[in-house]
Amino acid sequence: MPLRDHFRSPLDDKHSWDELHGMWPAMIVRQLIEVLPEPYFAAPGVHLGSLYEVDVGTYGDRDPGGADFDAGGLALATHAPPKPTLSLEPELRHQDVYEVRIYESRRNRRVVAAIEIVSPSNKDRPEHRGAFVSKVAHLLKNDICVSIIDVVSTSYFNLYAESIDACNGVDPALEGEPTPVSAVTVRFRHENRKRMMDNWYYPLAIGRALPTLPIWLTETFAVSLDLEACYEETCRTLRIR
Repeated sequence: MPLRDHFRSPLDDKHSWDELHGMWPAMIVRQLIEVLPEPYFAAPGVHLGSLYEVDVGTYGDRDPGGADFDAGGLALATHAPPKPTLSLEPELRHQDVYEVRIYESRRNRRVVAAIEIVSPSNKDRPEHRGAFVSKVAHLLKNDICVSIIDVVSTSYFNLYAESIDACNGVDPALEGEPTPVSAVTVRFRHENRKRMMDNWYYPLAIGRALPTLPIWLTETFAVSLDLEACYEETCRTLRIR
């Protein structure tokens, strides 16, 4: 079955889009389990209602020699800070994050690849789109391969196009009016002391099959993510027809 329109009638009369977004990361992980070699593994992440920033560093053990102030460690001198120069109720950015992270376990769970499933809140405001683009740039700068899957058909912004624009790059595939739904993998690599960006961009369309994306674990080794297969398994499990 091809890509359905999860954001318009008649499908969204029966199934909310977040059913797909909530289940799809788990199905992606299930597929990646079959192709990821040791020491790599994948894990889903769903974060609702707040802007979530991935920690691109490693998971280290707590310093066993550090002081435990809650258990009778060194006492700190009491400090009475001055009154704040400003107090206000901020308007924090609220975005839903649906993603899969691929880690290398032998390097203290270092992130090597990220698969981002775009939610409506990633595209609804200029500041939200800017935050998403900044997140992608942050991941890429840390040599993390990023894949963006966008099936939000009711917003006509293309986040890959905005990411390319932020890098002062030009993709001929985006000439004219880029499609609002798309899938892409982006990664940085080194060539003759230059940092190059490689892109695998696929415009999507309602009624057509989804592509297979390369997921780069290192500069020279990648695995394949069959989006069509894991998407169909998600729809089958949720009884979305």
